[in-house]
Amino acid sequence: MSPEEINKKLLQKMKDDKKTELAQNSVLIDQFIAHCKTLGINISLSNIDYIQSIGIIAEFPDLVRLLNHDMVPDKEGLINTKTLEAQFSKKQFEGYYYGSNFMVMANHLFRRGYSKNANFAPEFLDFFWKLEQPSNDTYIAIDPDRVRINVDSRMYMEYDTWYGAKFKKSIHEISDGVVKLRPPAELTDFYLDFLFAGSYSLDILWYSTIENINDIQKKIKVFQSEEFKTDNHFLWIDKEKYYPVRYVHAEFDVQENHFRHFDGAIHFYTEEEYIQRRDSDLNFNNKNNFKLKTQSQKLFKINGSVSIDDWISLTSQFMSQNPLVNEYFEGELPQKVTEILSALKKEEEDL
Repeated sequence: MSPEEINKKLLQKMKDDKKTELAQNSVLIDQFIAHCKTLGINISLSNIDYIQSIGIIAEFPDLVRLLNHDMVPDKEGLINTKTLEAQFSKKQFEGYYYGSNFMVMANHLFRRGYSKNANFAPEFLDFFWKLEQPSNDTYIAIDPDRVRINVDSRMYMEYDTWYGAKFKKSIHEISDGVVKLRPPAELTDFYLDFLFAGSYSLDILWYSTIENINDIQKKIKVFQSEEFKTDNHFLWIDKEKYYPVRYVHAEFDVQENHFRHFDGAIHFYTEEEYIQRRDSDLNFNNKNNFKLKTQSQKLFKINGSVSIDDWISLTSQFMSQNPLVNEYFEGELPQKVTEILSALKKEEEDL
């Protein structure tokens, strides 16, 4: 299928989704319009839209203040969060204040690329939402002209495509910790299979140990990685359903500047284990009382001296057809994938 055909299919699907969502919520929409009429706000169906990354929204000049006269910004265009929290509730989704029949949203400049139709950019709002310092006066800019009217727990969950330390060939300089890479969250299974070979995530963990060998201390950097596929990639083994996950483990000798050990395996997760593990990370067993111990089949092992370049090549080939591996080692997705994703994004923005 050509990029043009993919774009056409995506465009049609998004149009169909919008039509379905608006039809399924027609009663809710009519009720909100009627409520606005009682307040003298002259909105109609032309002011209602469905945006995949947000939900069903109503847009009208100065709509939030017209709906609630307490929502008056200060001279800097900000509203005290105490005023907001007295009228609305904060729940699990950052950037939204929940009311009885509409939700106030943080300003669209908090969204990815400053786009009105994108999801909120990660991390800042998450941190801001959890600040618990009653002695402080905190203020935030809201979206003054738009509200979300489907007040429910449905939310378009967009995970950042990357968090954690970037890769560098100077292995000793890589920070310890977890890394997680994901394809763009808006892609359907069709596009995940087409562009990412069905990849759900690439999980990486780096940690350091000190070993005493013949009274000499050696620093070892340990690398672990698991590659999860989407839930339609599974095997039947002895009438049991398993989700195969490619696994790589390596040990880097900092003083010798090479990998002294390198092995690869397939981990076989049961359905319950797969569901519990895939949205976590390689520290799962350290963070949970319930420990996962999957079945495993080791496929190769090298003891001795493996250069950094050979380790990168072997890891990339072992986890073949997964652009996330390329993104981790090279800092970017393969060009052909990037070109198609850019075309898909442009189609979405042009809707």
